[in-house]
Amino acid sequence: MKELYEIGFVFRGFVMVNHIFKDMPQQKDHGVTKDLRGAFISAINTFSETAFQNSSLEYLESGNILFIFKLADIQSGDNNVKEPVILYGLVDKSKKKSDKLVNKFFDRVNPVLQLFVQKFNGANFSELNQFEDFEEKVVEFLTKKTQE
Repeated sequence: MKELYEIGFVFRGFVMVNHIFKDMPQQKDHGVTKDLRGAFISAINTFSETAFQNSSLEYLESGNILFIFKLADIQSGDNNVKEPVILYGLVDKSKKKSDKLVNKFFDRVNPVLQLFVQKFNGANFSELNQFEDFEEKVVEFLTKKTQE
């Protein structure tokens, strides 16, 4: 997906895995870290579920950037209730319609999200180093898909 700037997985406000495919244009250093981004994504999802009665947010637009969110439920090792894991993508929408890009993103990343849930269901999410290898799987999968 050539429009993709960044992809990542957020759980409980923390970015577990992320990969930057390319820098965003005219990006200024505002001190936005992946931890701040993870907290924002988690908070906006919680707000959306609360304010709109369990409806999740699919995307936000900011200029030519789409923030796209795909949710799944996952069971952590320290909780007996499933919780949301959020796969996010930052996508360039300058030349295409938002709805088409969102659907394209969902089609491409759904298998990766399901793989993440299968691999880490029941895991202890406080051990962040266990997620490092998954970044390679995300890159390999999305690189293969974009070359086809």
